[in-house]
Amino acid sequence: MIDLHCHLLPGIDDGAKDLETALAMARMAVADGIRVLACTPHVYPGMFENDSHGIRAAIEVLQTRLDEEGIALRLVIGADAHMTPELPRRLKEGTVPSLGGTRYFLLEPPHHVSPPRLDEYVFNLLAVGLVPVVTHPERLTWIEEHYELFQKLVRQGAWMQVTAGSLTGRFGDTPRYWGERMLDEGLVHILATDAHSARGRPPLLAEAREAASRYVGQGEARNLVEVRPAGILDNRPPDKLPALPARSATTRRPGRGILKRLFGLR
Repeated sequence: MIDLHCHLLPGIDDGAKDLETALAMARMAVADGIRVLACTPHVYPGMFENDSHGIRAAIEVLQTRLDEEGIALRLVIGADAHMTPELPRRLKEGTVPSLGGTRYFLLEPPHHVSPPRLDEYVFNLLAVGLVPVVTHPERLTWIEEHYELFQKLVRQGAWMQVTAGSLTGRFGDTPRYWGERMLDEGLVHILATDAHSARGRPPLLAEAREAASRYVGQGEARNLVEVRPAGILDNRPPDKLPALPARSATTRRPGRGILKRLFGLR
C-alpha cells in the first residue's frame, strides 16, 4: 500500500516529536503493509514555516536512518499545504512541494470555518494544471452545512482524501458517517493515514481498506490505497486512472453520529 499523507518527519510540525517516534511509526507502517509513504508536514504560514528545501533535507536524513535500521519503507516528498492566497504561486515556483514532484498536492482547508470561494480557488489551481487533493473533508466541522460544495469540487476535478481512521471510528461517529457517505456516493479518490504518532494517530491503512471494501468492494478498496496513489506518484493524468465508482443505489440511513447530535441519543 501507499500512504500519501503522513506526518512522519521528526520535530518539524505537530507530527512525530522525535526520531524514536518516527522510527516506531515507520516500523508500524511497514508491518501494516505500507511500502511507500509521503512525508507531508504542515505548511502553514505563521505556525509551521516548512518549505521544499527543508522537507527534502529532513527526508534524506530519515531515509538514511530507515535504511540503516533495515526498515523497508520508501519515503517521498509532499506537504499538507494550508489554503492560503500565496499557495498557488509557491506550488508553481516549487517552494511548497507537491506529492513526489507531480501535478498532485495535498490541500488542507480550514478545519472550523468554510473558506469563501473555495470552488473558485480550486478551479484556478486546476486551470494551471495542478490537481488539489483535499485532505480529510469528512473531519471538517463545516461539512454538514456545505456538503454540496464537496460534490461540486469533485465534479470540477478536485480529488478527495479521507482519513483511514475516520472509517474505523478513531475520530468519532460524525467523521465516520461522512467518510462512509462519501464512499457510498463515489466521492473518495484515496485513503491515507494522516498519522501523527505511534499511538493516538498511528500509520495504519489496512483496517481502513477492509472497512472501505464493505461499501465499495475489494477492487475499489485497492484503488483507494494502491492503484490511484501509485498513479499519483507516476504523475498520470486523472483521466488515465480508475474512475470513481457510480453512486451507490442503496439508500443509507443517517449515521449514528448525526442521530446523536440531532436527537441526543447515547
